[in-house]
Amino acid sequence: MYRQLREHVWWIELSGVNAYLVDDDGTFTLVDAGLPWQRESVQQAVDEVAGSMDAIDRVLLTHYDLDHVGTLARLDGLDAPIYIGRADHPYLVGEESPPWRNHKGAFQRVVGWLASAPDGPVETVDDGDEIGSFTAYHAPGHTPGHTVYASADCSVAFLGDLVREDDGELVPSPSVISYDTDEVHASIRDLADTLPPFEAACQGHGVPFHERGRERFVACADRVGR
Repeated sequence: MYRQLREHVWWIELSGVNAYLVDDDGTFTLVDAGLPWQRESVQQAVDEVAGSMDAIDRVLLTHYDLDHVGTLARLDGLDAPIYIGRADHPYLVGEESPPWRNHKGAFQRVVGWLASAPDGPVETVDDGDEIGSFTAYHAPGHTPGHTVYASADCSVAFLGDLVREDDGELVPSPSVISYDTDEVHASIRDLADTLPPFEAACQGHGVPFHERGRERFVACADRVGR
């Protein structure tokens, strides 16, 4: 199931997790990709919005987690560069395994066999990099390489799992599923001061917001304690 959030932004509503599509000035961007068994839902949404998977020009990954990268090796016709934060890149391409000594890293290792490394090129993303109209913001805590992507032109920020929607509000990623909760809170505080204005707040879990996105994110930062 998918629905349009704003003129150039679509929400792919998967079971328990979100992916997104953006028409970024004529180039289609897929943001995150769902669990391995959600391939058909992602494929159908892309086919109906963009015409075919061949129309996808880039994939932006907010972080390495099975529910955000799981379909990448299974999407028929995907032939586009994939971007992911530098610290999460080795996990996605299989060069390294997440650390056993971190509770979240241990879980990633246990379930990692369910997803194959993508076949196409995977590019590393650093803080401040520009990809199309998007600027990348390194926002560690949920994972070491967690990255937020914001576009003033499209008036949208893809917040990944730095925050989630709960009862109509944005709340920080909880400790049970994060590498470091203190870093989560620090990233939220930092981004509240640095993100450009945006209407659509698109997070990985819960219902995204089509308006007042930055205002809602700043309110979350205020509750964390700026």
